[in-house]
Amino acid sequence: MIYERYIVNSRVDVNEGHGVNLRIMSIAPTSTKNSAGIGSLMAFAAMGCVQLGLAVSATMAGSIGPEGVGWLRLAWAAVIILAIARPWKQRFSKATLGICALLGVATAGMTLGFMMAIQTLPLGTASALEFLGPLAVAVFQGRGAGRWWAVVAFAGVLGLTEPWNGTADLTGVLFALGAAVCWAVYVLLTQRAGDAVDGIGALGISMPVAAIVATLVVGPATIAQIDLRTLLVGFGLALLLPVIPFSLEILSLQRLTTAAFGTLMCLEPAIAMLVGFLILHQVPRTAAMIGIALVIVAGIGATRTGARKTDALEDHVIEQESVGTGVAS
Repeated sequence: MIYERYIVNSRVDVNEGHGVNLRIMSIAPTSTKNSAGIGSLMAFAAMGCVQLGLAVSATMAGSIGPEGVGWLRLAWAAVIILAIARPWKQRFSKATLGICALLGVATAGMTLGFMMAIQTLPLGTASALEFLGPLAVAVFQGRGAGRWWAVVAFAGVLGLTEPWNGTADLTGVLFALGAAVCWAVYVLLTQRAGDAVDGIGALGISMPVAAIVATLVVGPATIAQIDLRTLLVGFGLALLLPVIPFSLEILSLQRLTTAAFGTLMCLEPAIAMLVGFLILHQVPRTAAMIGIALVIVAGIGATRTGARKTDALEDHVIEQESVGTGVAS
Protein backbone atom coordinates (compact mmCIF):
# COMPACT_ATOMS: atom_id res chain seq x y z
CA MET A 1 0.00 0.00 0.00
CA ILE A 2 1.06 3.54 -0.55
CA TYR A 3 0.87 4.63 2.50
CA GLU A 4 2.45 3.42 3.97
CA ARG A 5 3.94 6.21 5.99
CA TYR A 6 5.30 9.64 5.18
CA ILE A 7 7.92 12.10 6.37
CA VAL A 8 7.35 15.65 7.61
CA ASN A 9 10.43 17.41 8.99
CA SER A 10 11.29 14.35 10.97
CA ARG A 11 13.91 11.86 11.95
CA VAL A 12 12.58 8.39 11.32
CA ASP A 13 12.72 5.46 13.72
CA VAL A 14 11.87 1.85 12.96
CA ASN A 15 9.18 1.85 15.58
CA GLU A 16 5.85 2.86 14.17
CA GLY A 17 3.13 0.30 13.96
CA HIS A 18 3.56 0.09 10.27
CA GLY A 19 7.27 0.24 10.66
CA VAL A 20 8.14 3.92 10.74
CA ASN A 21 8.13 5.87 13.96
CA LEU A 22 8.42 9.61 13.40
CA ARG A 23 10.51 11.56 15.86
CA ILE A 24 8.97 14.92 15.01
CA MET A 25 11.34 17.87 15.14
CA SER A 26 9.25 20.67 13.68
CA ILE A 27 5.78 19.85 14.99
CA ALA A 28 5.32 20.74 18.63
CA PRO A 29 2.84 18.64 20.61
CA THR A 30 -0.42 20.37 21.40
CA SER A 31 -0.99 20.66 25.13
CA THR A 32 -4.75 20.70 25.48
CA LYS A 33 -6.79 18.85 28.05
CA ASN A 34 -8.28 16.38 25.58
CA SER A 35 -5.39 16.34 23.09
CA ALA A 36 -4.40 12.71 23.74
CA GLY A 37 -7.95 11.46 23.24
CA ILE A 38 -8.41 13.51 20.09
CA GLY A 39 -5.02 12.38 18.80
CA SER A 40 -5.96 8.73 19.38
CA LEU A 41 -9.23 9.21 17.52
CA MET A 42 -7.34 10.77 14.62
CA ALA A 43 -4.91 7.84 14.54
CA PHE A 44 -7.80 5.36 14.46
CA ALA A 45 -9.53 7.42 11.76
CA ALA A 46 -6.33 7.35 9.67
CA MET A 47 -6.08 3.57 9.99
CA GLY A 48 -9.76 3.23 9.15
CA CYS A 49 -9.33 5.34 6.01
CA VAL A 50 -6.40 3.19 4.91
CA GLN A 51 -8.26 -0.08 5.33
CA LEU A 52 -11.44 1.34 3.83
CA GLY A 53 -9.41 2.47 0.83
CA LEU A 54 -7.93 -1.00 0.50
CA ALA A 55 -11.38 -2.59 0.73
CA VAL A 56 -12.67 -0.29 -2.02
CA SER A 57 -9.57 -1.13 -4.05
CA ALA A 58 -10.40 -4.83 -3.72
CA THR A 59 -13.94 -4.26 -5.02
CA MET A 60 -12.63 -2.26 -8.02
CA ALA A 61 -10.24 -5.03 -8.99
CA GLY A 62 -13.05 -6.89 -10.73
CA SER A 63 -13.27 -4.22 -13.44
CA ILE A 64 -9.65 -3.21 -14.08
CA GLY A 65 -7.73 -5.89 -12.22
CA PRO A 66 -5.75 -5.56 -8.97
CA GLU A 67 -2.69 -4.27 -10.79
CA GLY A 68 -4.86 -1.66 -12.52
CA VAL A 69 -6.22 -0.40 -9.20
CA GLY A 70 -2.69 -0.23 -7.80
CA TRP A 71 -1.50 1.73 -10.82
CA LEU A 72 -4.45 4.15 -10.63
CA ARG A 73 -3.81 4.86 -6.95
CA LEU A 74 -0.12 5.49 -7.53
CA ALA A 75 -0.73 7.72 -10.55
CA TRP A 76 -3.25 9.96 -8.77
CA ALA A 77 -1.20 9.99 -5.57
CA ALA A 78 1.80 11.18 -7.57
CA VAL A 79 -0.22 14.08 -9.01
CA ILE A 80 -1.60 15.08 -5.60
CA ILE A 81 1.74 14.78 -3.79
CA LEU A 82 3.55 16.76 -6.50
CA ALA A 83 1.04 19.58 -6.03
CA ILE A 84 1.60 19.51 -2.25
CA ALA A 85 5.34 18.83 -2.00
CA ARG A 86 6.58 20.86 -5.03
CA PRO A 87 9.99 19.13 -4.97
CA TRP A 88 11.36 21.43 -7.68
CA LYS A 89 11.61 24.12 -4.98
CA GLN A 90 13.95 21.99 -2.87
CA ARG A 91 17.59 21.09 -3.37
CA PHE A 92 18.62 17.43 -3.40
CA SER A 93 22.06 15.88 -3.51
CA LYS A 94 22.66 13.09 -6.02
CA ALA A 95 22.77 10.56 -3.18
CA THR A 96 19.45 11.77 -1.78
CA LEU A 97 17.81 11.67 -5.20
CA GLY A 98 19.00 8.09 -5.56
CA ILE A 99 17.54 7.13 -2.19
CA CYS A 100 14.23 8.79 -3.02
CA ALA A 101 14.11 7.02 -6.38
CA LEU A 102 14.69 3.66 -4.68
CA LEU A 103 11.91 4.58 -2.24
CA GLY A 104 9.65 4.95 -5.25
CA VAL A 105 10.57 1.50 -6.54
CA ALA A 106 9.85 0.02 -3.10
CA THR A 107 6.52 1.87 -2.94
CA ALA A 108 5.47 0.45 -6.29
CA GLY A 109 6.43 -3.04 -5.15
CA MET A 110 4.44 -2.66 -1.92
CA THR A 111 1.35 -1.34 -3.64
CA LEU A 112 1.19 -3.81 -6.50
CA GLY A 113 2.21 -6.78 -4.35
CA PHE A 114 -0.41 -6.06 -1.72
CA MET A 115 -3.14 -5.53 -4.30
CA MET A 116 -2.34 -8.92 -5.80
CA ALA A 117 -2.30 -10.51 -2.33
CA ILE A 118 -5.79 -9.37 -1.31
CA GLN A 119 -7.31 -11.02 -4.35
CA THR A 120 -6.81 -14.43 -2.75
CA LEU A 121 -6.26 -13.62 0.95
CA PRO A 122 -8.53 -11.93 3.51
CA LEU A 123 -7.66 -8.29 4.06
CA GLY A 124 -6.65 -8.87 7.70
CA THR A 125 -4.36 -11.78 6.81
CA ALA A 126 -2.65 -9.90 3.98
CA SER A 127 -2.22 -6.80 6.17
CA ALA A 128 -0.67 -8.81 8.99
CA LEU A 129 1.69 -10.64 6.62
CA GLU A 130 2.81 -7.38 5.03
CA PHE A 131 3.30 -5.91 8.49
CA LEU A 132 6.06 -8.50 9.02
CA GLY A 133 8.37 -6.39 6.84
CA PRO A 134 8.72 -3.35 9.09
CA LEU A 135 8.32 -5.59 12.13
CA ALA A 136 11.38 -7.57 11.04
CA VAL A 137 13.39 -4.37 10.69
CA ALA A 138 12.30 -3.23 14.15
CA VAL A 139 13.15 -6.61 15.67
CA PHE A 140 16.57 -6.95 14.09
CA GLN A 141 17.48 -3.36 14.87
CA GLY A 142 16.27 -3.87 18.43
CA ARG A 143 18.43 -4.66 21.40
CA GLY A 144 18.78 -7.73 23.59
CA ALA A 145 15.54 -9.47 24.46
CA GLY A 146 13.65 -7.33 21.95
CA ARG A 147 14.64 -9.76 19.21
CA TRP A 148 12.53 -12.49 20.81
CA TRP A 149 9.49 -10.73 19.40
CA ALA A 150 10.42 -12.40 16.10
CA VAL A 151 9.39 -15.72 17.64
CA VAL A 152 6.00 -14.28 18.58
CA ALA A 153 5.59 -12.88 15.05
CA PHE A 154 6.51 -16.25 13.53
CA ALA A 155 3.84 -17.94 15.65
CA GLY A 156 1.40 -15.34 14.34
CA VAL A 157 2.35 -16.18 10.75
CA LEU A 158 1.65 -19.86 11.42
CA GLY A 159 -1.81 -18.93 12.69
CA LEU A 160 -2.47 -16.72 9.67
CA THR A 161 -1.35 -19.20 7.03
CA GLU A 162 -2.26 -22.52 8.73
CA PRO A 163 0.29 -24.53 6.72
CA TRP A 164 -0.92 -27.75 8.35
CA ASN A 165 -4.19 -27.72 6.41
CA GLY A 166 -3.32 -25.67 3.33
CA THR A 167 -6.19 -23.17 3.64
CA ALA A 168 -4.13 -20.09 2.72
CA ASP A 169 -3.50 -19.49 -0.98
CA LEU A 170 0.25 -19.86 -1.53
CA THR A 171 0.37 -17.31 -4.35
CA GLY A 172 -1.38 -14.72 -2.19
CA VAL A 173 0.97 -15.43 0.72
CA LEU A 174 4.00 -14.99 -1.55
CA PHE A 175 2.65 -11.68 -2.90
CA ALA A 176 2.01 -10.45 0.66
CA LEU A 177 5.50 -11.49 1.78
CA GLY A 178 6.96 -9.82 -1.30
CA ALA A 179 5.15 -6.63 -0.29
CA ALA A 180 6.57 -7.11 3.22
CA VAL A 181 10.12 -7.26 1.82
CA CYS A 182 9.48 -4.08 -0.16
CA TRP A 183 8.12 -2.44 2.98
CA ALA A 184 11.21 -3.42 4.96
CA VAL A 185 13.40 -1.87 2.25
CA TYR A 186 11.13 1.19 2.28
CA VAL A 187 11.59 1.59 6.04
CA LEU A 188 15.38 1.38 5.83
CA LEU A 189 15.50 3.86 2.95
CA THR A 190 13.03 6.17 4.69
CA GLN A 191 15.37 6.41 7.66
CA ARG A 192 18.08 7.78 5.38
CA ALA A 193 15.76 10.00 3.35
CA GLY A 194 14.15 11.42 6.48
CA ASP A 195 17.54 12.41 7.84
CA ALA A 196 18.50 14.14 4.57
CA VAL A 197 15.33 15.89 3.36
CA ASP A 198 13.11 18.45 5.06
CA GLY A 199 9.35 18.35 4.75
CA ILE A 200 7.71 15.90 2.37
CA GLY A 201 10.34 16.50 -0.29
CA ALA A 202 11.29 12.81 -0.33
CA LEU A 203 7.70 11.89 -1.06
CA GLY A 204 7.64 14.42 -3.89
CA ILE A 205 10.34 12.38 -5.63
CA SER A 206 9.46 8.83 -4.56
CA MET A 207 5.76 8.91 -5.43
CA PRO A 208 6.21 10.00 -9.08
CA VAL A 209 8.93 7.35 -9.43
CA ALA A 210 6.51 4.76 -8.02
CA ALA A 211 3.89 5.83 -10.56
CA ILE A 212 6.41 5.58 -13.40
CA VAL A 213 7.55 2.12 -12.30
CA ALA A 214 3.95 0.92 -12.04
CA THR A 215 3.20 2.38 -15.47
CA LEU A 216 6.13 0.50 -17.00
CA VAL A 217 5.10 -2.76 -15.34
CA VAL A 218 1.30 -2.78 -15.71
CA GLY A 219 0.39 0.46 -17.49
CA PRO A 220 0.22 -0.81 -21.09
CA ALA A 221 -2.32 -3.49 -20.16
CA THR A 222 -4.28 -1.21 -17.80
CA ILE A 223 -4.62 2.20 -19.41
CA ALA A 224 -6.87 0.88 -22.19
CA GLN A 225 -9.39 -0.30 -19.56
CA ILE A 226 -9.66 3.09 -17.82
CA ASP A 227 -12.76 5.18 -18.57
CA LEU A 228 -13.73 8.59 -17.17
CA ARG A 229 -15.79 7.14 -14.32
CA THR A 230 -12.97 4.86 -13.21
CA LEU A 231 -10.55 7.76 -13.43
CA LEU A 232 -12.71 9.91 -11.15
CA VAL A 233 -13.21 7.05 -8.70
CA GLY A 234 -9.44 6.60 -8.68
CA PHE A 235 -8.98 10.24 -7.71
CA GLY A 236 -11.37 9.81 -4.77
CA LEU A 237 -9.56 6.63 -3.79
CA ALA A 238 -6.23 8.44 -3.81
CA LEU A 239 -7.69 11.02 -1.42
CA LEU A 240 -8.91 8.22 0.83
CA LEU A 241 -5.53 6.56 0.59
CA PRO A 242 -3.06 8.26 1.24
CA VAL A 243 -3.95 11.98 1.40
CA ILE A 244 -6.55 11.95 4.20
CA PRO A 245 -4.70 9.40 6.39
CA PHE A 246 -1.48 11.36 5.93
CA SER A 247 -3.15 14.55 7.13
CA LEU A 248 -4.80 12.81 10.09
CA GLU A 249 -1.52 11.21 11.15
CA ILE A 250 0.27 14.55 11.16
CA LEU A 251 -2.49 16.04 13.32
CA SER A 252 -2.39 12.98 15.57
CA LEU A 253 1.37 13.29 16.00
CA GLN A 254 0.85 16.84 17.24
CA ARG A 255 -1.13 15.43 20.15
CA LEU A 256 0.52 12.08 20.94
CA THR A 257 4.00 10.93 21.83
CA THR A 258 5.69 8.90 19.10
CA ALA A 259 5.62 5.81 21.36
CA ALA A 260 1.85 6.12 21.85
CA PHE A 261 1.33 6.73 18.14
CA GLY A 262 3.47 3.75 17.17
CA THR A 263 1.65 1.48 19.60
CA LEU A 264 -1.73 2.51 18.17
CA MET A 265 -0.49 1.81 14.64
CA CYS A 266 0.28 -1.77 15.68
CA LEU A 267 -3.47 -2.34 15.86
CA GLU A 268 -3.89 -1.87 12.12
CA PRO A 269 -4.04 -5.60 11.23
CA ALA A 270 -7.00 -5.92 13.60
CA ILE A 271 -8.71 -2.96 11.92
CA ALA A 272 -8.00 -4.58 8.55
CA MET A 273 -9.68 -7.77 9.76
CA LEU A 274 -12.72 -5.79 10.97
CA VAL A 275 -13.05 -3.85 7.70
CA GLY A 276 -12.68 -7.08 5.74
CA PHE A 277 -15.48 -8.63 7.80
CA LEU A 278 -17.86 -5.65 7.54
CA ILE A 279 -17.29 -4.62 3.91
CA LEU A 280 -15.88 -7.65 2.13
CA HIS A 281 -17.77 -10.21 4.27
CA GLN A 282 -14.56 -12.08 5.07
CA VAL A 283 -15.20 -14.17 8.18
CA PRO A 284 -11.85 -14.85 9.90
CA ARG A 285 -10.98 -18.32 11.16
CA THR A 286 -10.06 -18.75 14.81
CA ALA A 287 -6.42 -19.50 13.97
CA ALA A 288 -6.23 -16.33 11.85
CA MET A 289 -7.62 -14.20 14.68
CA ILE A 290 -5.01 -15.67 17.05
CA GLY A 291 -2.31 -15.06 14.44
CA ILE A 292 -3.29 -11.42 13.99
CA ALA A 293 -3.30 -10.95 17.77
CA LEU A 294 0.23 -12.40 18.00
CA VAL A 295 1.50 -10.14 15.22
CA ILE A 296 -0.02 -7.11 17.00
CA VAL A 297 1.62 -8.12 20.29
CA ALA A 298 4.95 -8.58 18.52
CA GLY A 299 4.57 -5.16 16.89
CA ILE A 300 3.87 -3.45 20.21
CA GLY A 301 6.81 -5.26 21.81
CA ALA A 302 9.17 -4.32 18.99
CA THR A 303 7.92 -0.73 19.13
CA ARG A 304 8.85 -0.54 22.80
CA THR A 305 12.32 -2.08 22.40
CA GLY A 306 13.56 -1.09 18.96
CA ALA A 307 14.12 2.70 19.09
CA ARG A 308 16.93 4.25 17.13
CA LYS A 309 19.65 5.81 19.20
CA THR A 310 19.11 9.40 18.13
CA ASP A 311 19.83 11.25 21.34
CA ALA A 312 23.58 10.80 21.09
CA LEU A 313 23.51 11.87 17.46
CA GLU A 314 21.51 14.98 18.28
CA ASP A 315 23.89 15.83 21.14
CA HIS A 316 26.82 15.47 18.76
CA VAL A 317 25.16 17.79 16.23
CA ILE A 318 24.47 20.38 18.94
CA GLU A 319 28.08 20.15 20.11
CA GLN A 320 29.39 20.62 16.58
CA GLU A 321 27.11 23.61 15.99
CA SER A 322 28.28 25.13 19.29
CA VAL A 323 31.94 24.72 18.28
CA GLY A 324 31.27 26.18 14.84
CA THR A 325 29.59 29.28 16.22
CA GLY A 326 31.89 29.77 19.17
CA VAL A 327 29.11 29.17 21.68
CA ALA A 328 30.03 27.14 24.74
CA SER A 329 27.83 24.11 25.30
